[in-house]
Amino acid sequence: MSRWLPSPPRRVPGRSRGGAPASPVRRRDRRGRGLRGPLLPPDLPAYRTRAERFDDLVLDAVEELEQRWARQLEGTEFAVEDVPPSNPAPWEHGGVPLGRCFPADAGQPPRVVLYRRPVEARAHDHADLADLVHDVLVEQVAHLLGRSPEDIDPGYGAVD
Repeated sequence: MSRWLPSPPRRVPGRSRGGAPASPVRRRDRRGRGLRGPLLPPDLPAYRTRAERFDDLVLDAVEELEQRWARQLEGTEFAVEDVPPSNPAPWEHGGVPLGRCFPADAGQPPRVVLYRRPVEARAHDHADLADLVHDVLVEQVAHLLGRSPEDIDPGYGAVD
């Protein structure tokens, strides 16, 4: 003899018990596989993005320059942007700038900005990228301080 078991109460999808719309809770992706972990573990070098690795190169170059020019660069802000703004500075003629320096103005500290994408586009490999970041930073600091790049870094432009 079979026994009849009542089915559990059915809920209308998208509605809570009071009739108000319920927020959907997704515990799995649309194919039912569940949440996935990171593609690369954090201890591998490829875990960091290109932008983060570029920032590290800039920080290394800034630290090297600040060892020699700490007093003159005090209060100077160093920044990285992906691409330069579309309006060129009045002194720029042709080409995409790799960096810009902005002297102190109206309460703003002096700033040096490097543009990541144009610099990466000109580098052949990681070592070339590190050299190019260093050279662009030296050029911008030289422009900011009113000196030649060779005065800022005697090894400027040296080919290894």
